[in-house]
Amino acid sequence: MALMLPGSAVAKVSRVIVDTVIAAEKVPGAPDYEIVSGHFEGTLDPRLPGNSVITDISHAPRDEKGLVPYSATFRLARPVDPAKASGVLFYDVPNRGNFMIGADADGHVRLVSGWQGDLPADAGLQTATVPVAKGKAGKPLTGPVLVRFQDVPSGTRSVDITGSIGRPTPRPAPVSLDTRKAGLFYQTAGSAVRHPMPARDWAFADCTNIPFPGTPDPHKLCLRYGFDPARAYSLVYTGKDPLVLGIGFAATRDLVARLRNAPDDVAGAVRWTVASGTSQSGNFLKSFVNLGFNADEAGHIVFDGINPNIAARQVPLNLRFGVPGGAARAFEPGSEGTLWWSPYNDKVRGLGTTSLLDRCTISNTCPKVIETFGSAEFWGLRMAPGLIGTDAAQDVPLPANVRRYYFPSVTHGGSWTGGFKPAGDGAVPGCRLPGNPNPSLESLRAAQAMLVDWVRSGAEPKPSAYPTIAGGDLVKADAQAMGWPQVPGTPDPARMLNVMPNYNFGKGLRHRDVSGVLTALPPKQLGTIPQLVPRVNADGNETSGIASVQLQVPLGTYLGWNEATTGFDAGGGCSFIGGFVPFARTLASRQATGDSRLSLEERYGNHAGFVARVRQAVAQQQAAGWLLPRDAERLLQQAEDSTVLR
Repeated sequence: MALMLPGSAVAKVSRVIVDTVIAAEKVPGAPDYEIVSGHFEGTLDPRLPGNSVITDISHAPRDEKGLVPYSATFRLARPVDPAKASGVLFYDVPNRGNFMIGADADGHVRLVSGWQGDLPADAGLQTATVPVAKGKAGKPLTGPVLVRFQDVPSGTRSVDITGSIGRPTPRPAPVSLDTRKAGLFYQTAGSAVRHPMPARDWAFADCTNIPFPGTPDPHKLCLRYGFDPARAYSLVYTGKDPLVLGIGFAATRDLVARLRNAPDDVAGAVRWTVASGTSQSGNFLKSFVNLGFNADEAGHIVFDGINPNIAARQVPLNLRFGVPGGAARAFEPGSEGTLWWSPYNDKVRGLGTTSLLDRCTISNTCPKVIETFGSAEFWGLRMAPGLIGTDAAQDVPLPANVRRYYFPSVTHGGSWTGGFKPAGDGAVPGCRLPGNPNPSLESLRAAQAMLVDWVRSGAEPKPSAYPTIAGGDLVKADAQAMGWPQVPGTPDPARMLNVMPNYNFGKGLRHRDVSGVLTALPPKQLGTIPQLVPRVNADGNETSGIASVQLQVPLGTYLGWNEATTGFDAGGGCSFIGGFVPFARTLASRQATGDSRLSLEERYGNHAGFVARVRQAVAQQQAAGWLLPRDAERLLQQAEDSTVLR
């Protein structure tokens, strides 16, 4: 039954406009595909409960029917012959507008669309166009804004005022360029002390060509004496004209609902819908469900199944002046709300008993969930409280509709190049150790295939496999508790953990939903939330979860952490990048360095012995259901072609 208020107009995706249709590249085993690119337009009734949760939608401009308009891009891959389609619509949430799409060997229709309204319009990105919220009588709507600047090269005098990582996005203009009405402070490495900078020594200005105070510019920050790379600067000011970014959730909901419930020439017949999101876009899926968007405006389920992958938090999208492209850095929101799939009483932060599935449970629209993540999410992105709560006292159980699979000893997202590399993935700029070459993609593909089967046929996926307190797998982040071996050339793991502050962003924030207005900036820190990490074996590799073939036949120690060697964070964790410490080739070479780990020759003898071990691990992984046939063949060839013990 449609949920409509008396007198309300129909809100929906009103138009789907196809701009181009081109042939897709051939994929072995897949039918012929074509790529459909275009955009869609929609409207939202701000009075509907499913939309009123969107921050500032009540301040958004409306059309003549009282509805809030928006638009977004999309791209869809579909079989040329509709008879060869599987009936599954697989939605891949873009990450900062980035996406990959093409033919699918399983015959699924693949879909991406824009949701992040602060991205610039770009032919290579999926973007959304959302309205600017206004105050009474059209006056600017305002609120606090914080922007952090770190590792600015020495001598730099002016920088852009932007947010996000990976793809900087512009921050809102200040209400006033008068620096006495704003604040700038700096901190030095390892210190929480905030040193305020006099208003006379900085300006909202561009000093690239004209010396301080430069040319007034609301989107640039200039310092009289230039930036010091040993300092991290935080600018706090009152901004104006916020974008209604939370509309991105509704845009995704309504596009998928239209393609699912009103089949047309774009997607064809859709029987089942599945979504996957990686990192930021996995956080998007958690917030999407938490905020109730898995029920469309008629109360029907949107996604039958979801796969939040390497996603440790909620996405800070539904905020006034939100920065959805952040990544668990200082003063950034995202971890403050509900992080668990079953009810948990967050006494530490006083949030009461909540779960990510509360709203969809009420509307009977909860999806089947397969959550996947790896080591870097524990070390760099504060994953632990989602498993053990904010008191770290015991495991938070999973409900029947959720499976959790852990990919041990991988960097963020695992190595995308894969293979068997005795020297690792090469040097990582700014990090001490080579890149971690341990992949998780093969296991992820197997998990996603389980999710599709679960949705389509009801076939139960494999039992959850992840580290727990009860199993003795989760311990304090120090060498002794972890069982860290004697590995030459490695830093103290205790310094590598990204601490989780207990932030209070003020009364304007609806903490459980990471929604509303951040009224206290910088946030007040009320202590830290305890975190635990997985223990390791004698090789320094993690022992719980779904080990890849590479981890079962290791060439070294695969880490979810690395050490920063340059910049403000030097000596601590190197973002959420994992490192690698190769095994010595021979017994003599490892003894010469005091390495407690067995050498490659001690383990495998020669190249043929190594390949034989890989072949055995591949067979076991396939039999266990964690390796698809096409991936098994590729791994065997990679082992044969590798330089291991040649």
